[in-house]
Amino acid sequence: MILPRSEVFSMNPFSVRTAGMAVSPTIWKLASFFHAQLKVKARVYDENELEGTFKEMNNESLRWQVFISLILACSFRRGENLALEADLINWDKNQITIDPAIVRGEKGRPVLKDPKTFNSTKIVTLPNSVMVLLKKLYMENRRLKMKAGEIWQEDHHEWLFCNEDGTHFDPTTPTTWWRRFTKRKNIRYIRLHDLRHTSATMLINQGVHAKVISERLGHADIRITMDTYGHVLEAADQEEASKLDGIFTKRKKCLIKKIGNKCQK
Repeated sequence: MILPRSEVFSMNPFSVRTAGMAVSPTIWKLASFFHAQLKVKARVYDENELEGTFKEMNNESLRWQVFISLILACSFRRGENLALEADLINWDKNQITIDPAIVRGEKGRPVLKDPKTFNSTKIVTLPNSVMVLLKKLYMENRRLKMKAGEIWQEDHHEWLFCNEDGTHFDPTTPTTWWRRFTKRKNIRYIRLHDLRHTSATMLINQGVHAKVISERLGHADIRITMDTYGHVLEAADQEEASKLDGIFTKRKKCLIKKIGNKCQK
């Protein structure tokens, strides 16, 4: 079966396989590429939506303010946030080392996953404003531990995002909170993971180099970044070209004016 080009660009590759259609590897790759870009484009917040979300976040508990801020400012995954510990923070350099991640394992049980099995360790620099919130959360956790006394169960880790007994959050906890928060505040719902896409889109729009963005995202290959955010990078490139065009147009007008003045003399 031969599919028209427009259909290839808009198809969902997963539904194609489910339907049992005969699709060549090239067509499959094209479909996957365009579907991924369309999906990312549809599931990010614009600047106005982000501003509204931050405004509503001011009334939430400190731990959720920090959790969401880290995703947006540092492009962290949910599991990377959950595995953050105090000793992974360099308070002097405003940096966090991302090492393991807490993910759902067999039967949905939380598992501390070593980076060697899914990605490499990375060091990310935080904005000062986020670092201030992080320090406040750290101090709040210290007070929580002192108040808990014998109830405190965690002796080997100092999780930043923890329950009242010191144990880390379950991977489903942030997802559930985010869904309820957006509904309660009447904010357009996108997945928690889509905040990471929003973060990458913001960096691209700010002119940050694709290599730097790729490293912050923890992508093993920059091609993953290029494939996923190709449409955003292209739009940013077109905007830069328009700016350059304005500069050259202005310069051309100046040259024409100078030539005209010389001819008159």
